[in-house]
Amino acid sequence: MSGQLAGKVALVAGATRGAGRGIAVELGAAGATVYVTGRSTRERRSEYDRPETIEDTADLVTAAGGRGVAVPVDHLVPDEVRALVERIDAEQGRLDVLVNDIWGGELLFDWNAPVWEHDLDKGLRLLRLAVDTHAITSHHALPLLLRRPGGLVVEMTDGTAEYNRDTYRNSFFYDLAKTAVLRMGFALGHELGPRGATAVTLTPGWMRSEIMLDLFGVTEENWRDALEREPHFCISETPRYVGRAVAALAADPDVARWNGQSLSSGGLAQVYGFTDLDGSRPDAWRYITEVQDAGKPADATGYR
Repeated sequence: MSGQLAGKVALVAGATRGAGRGIAVELGAAGATVYVTGRSTRERRSEYDRPETIEDTADLVTAAGGRGVAVPVDHLVPDEVRALVERIDAEQGRLDVLVNDIWGGELLFDWNAPVWEHDLDKGLRLLRLAVDTHAITSHHALPLLLRRPGGLVVEMTDGTAEYNRDTYRNSFFYDLAKTAVLRMGFALGHELGPRGATAVTLTPGWMRSEIMLDLFGVTEENWRDALEREPHFCISETPRYVGRAVAALAADPDVARWNGQSLSSGGLAQVYGFTDLDGSRPDAWRYITEVQDAGKPADATGYR
């Protein structure tokens, strides 16, 4: 992918860590200028109180071969998002790729708690972070993206449309948030397609984010030690894998064929031929359906 996105400008909204960081770095590796946004900076942490910052992400983008630009933004504040887009317009005069990866809900949902037992304030906050932020960002950024034909919008979620249609996802609020984002990609496809742009929804598989690695008490170097505790973690992937999926979409001159669709990192790897950092091609959602949810013993053979 080196150089294939040279001259392109991307905005990865929610790029502090996890999928957002992986996507930003891979867009940079393909030569793009990448604006990375979030609330965690070197001067101020978000309520996550974690060490990752948008400045660190921007540095990784630049080191990968692109140009990373860190801009602190709370995507729940329309004026901050408007100012961000105005800055991109002033500095670049274009926007080719918008990735809506704003989330921030890991600390807000209770696993398997029914809606009447779930903390209401946390649930409503989760919906605002997961849904309102995407709508606010699209509202302000899409006029700039539509200025040139061929723009790409990627709505990041958890789970494919097919999987989430038939599967209860953790809690009422989590389920609603992830399904709403799937519908956003579908709706944007209808609105952008006739205007020369493409919108998709994209999900990683079981991702080895910074938070997930900490949860299992492992690092990227020894992540397989977590299999003793959770054998199905064998299908997991790095955040860079879904990043390579976005870079492949952004470089595809025929990307409009995906307009309005729900996609996955593992599924796109089979089409575009990219791999994860270890050279494998995890196909997590096929594995989850055919092995994990089917109650079979953990075995990623044939799935990566």
